[in-house]
Amino acid sequence: MKIKQLHNWNVSIEEAKAIQIELKEKIRLQRLTTSVRFVAGADVSYSKKIEICFAAVTVFKFPEMEMVEQTNSTGSMNFPYVPGYLTFREAPILLSAFEKVEITPDLVLFDGQGIAHPRQMGLAAHLGLILDLPSIGCAKSLLIGDFEEPVNLEGGWSELIYHNKQIGAVVKTRENVKPVFVSPGFKITIDEAIEWVLRTCTGYRIPEPIRRSHIAVNQLRTNYEKQC
Repeated sequence: MKIKQLHNWNVSIEEAKAIQIELKEKIRLQRLTTSVRFVAGADVSYSKKIEICFAAVTVFKFPEMEMVEQTNSTGSMNFPYVPGYLTFREAPILLSAFEKVEITPDLVLFDGQGIAHPRQMGLAAHLGLILDLPSIGCAKSLLIGDFEEPVNLEGGWSELIYHNKQIGAVVKTRENVKPVFVSPGFKITIDEAIEWVLRTCTGYRIPEPIRRSHIAVNQLRTNYEKQC
């Protein structure tokens, strides 16, 4: 895949904030304009022993949910952990993994936020814009917003509200498990983001493309740390 370089990643927190504010004006939420034949999931893992992080991108054929490609990358972390600026910590290593992908997906799911972010520029929004692909944020924890607990049924969901506006949804992907926090990133609507998170879950809490990338990065990290 070809990656657009919209800005430098070696920036200060103040510069990162300015980039987010500038880029959020380019975020478009719209209904999908093409059918989804390939869907990808992306995830990152950090080593607690050394300043190294690991990224994986896993591509699935849909609706068969058959894994057709997986790429990974390893690199150093050059940005501090600061809530609201996760993209600047994870994007360089993620984009390195995306550069190796040969089957361009029609939709990408990220373990992170979309527009459910103080400046509407979570990981899925930011990288969706850079990749110019429909993207969804599917996070395991809340960053911003208020919500009512969704009904405890698979597919149950409630609105995620911030400043009196819906920015996403709190979705039950399985009965009797914690919900996930879903928000659109780029070129997709909230309703479609909910739909695709549910359509790509295969009996687990997390959509399968993200789950398989999560397994891959943790294995990469474990193998790397054994050699240290």
